Amino acid sequence: MARIEASSLDITHLDRLALGNTYLHRLDPRAKVLVTAVFIISVVSFGKYEVSALVPFVLYPAIMMAQGNIPFGVIVRKAIFVLPFAVAIGIFNPFFDREILVQLGPLAINAGWVSCASIVVRSLLTVAAAIILVAVTGFPAVCWALERLGMPRTFAMQLLFLYRYIFVLVEEGRNATRARELRAAGKASMGMATFGSLVGHLLLRTWERAERVHMAMLARGFTGEFHARRESRFSMKDFLFLIGWSSLFIVMRFWNVSRIFGNLVTGILR
Repeated sequence: MARIEASSLDITHLDRLALGNTYLHRLDPRAKVLVTAVFIISVVSFGKYEVSALVPFVLYPAIMMAQGNIPFGVIVRKAIFVLPFAVAIGIFNPFFDREILVQLGPLAINAGWVSCASIVVRSLLTVAAAIILVAVTGFPAVCWALERLGMPRTFAMQLLFLYRYIFVLVEEGRNATRARELRAAGKASMGMATFGSLVGHLLLRTWERAERVHMAMLARGFTGEFHARRESRFSMKDFLFLIGWSSLFIVMRFWNVSRIFGNLVTGILR
């Protein structure tokens, strides 16, 4: 029960963060969506052996968290959730790609470990950027921006309803778990039959709840359109935000800033 309550609070945390009034929150959602898209494309387009070149991209999520008053722990907890999946994808690389790529004294690091590290770093960076986008924009505003940028309205609405369906599922799961605990006479565990029955009833109850919500929306005049919480206009500050960050990402994509900085520092120390 406590785990479900914690999950519910964790899901709504991003929505509460999106209600802020910082400089980032006031930017047009389209500018933030485009900047995030350029960031993700730049990060994932690196070669499989690039690790040091990815380090400067940490600057973007760090600045966004600072300017948007987003707690560091929130982003880290949610980004680390994808870590097992990233590790599962790259963990076998060291066994198939045995070419020695880095030699640190007596320690030889083969190309497989480097490519595995690159996969993990790129996964964490892209997921962190997406989470920060939702935290400073709000998921409804993100869907609104995607529609204005050319996404079909039906697909945008499906994304929004899918996001809202999570809250319905969590609420019904909390009610079902509370009912089971009241009838369990102190038993902490349940058998597979009970678990299967609980999941089936949960899906049916959630489906019925979602249908009632949709009927209520239609009764209130819903016509297939949704509106962002703030009316936005693409202003000069949005344009500067888009051009500034996108230009920086392109520079860091085609020039290894870490290597250039390292060579510069090494030359000065010599």
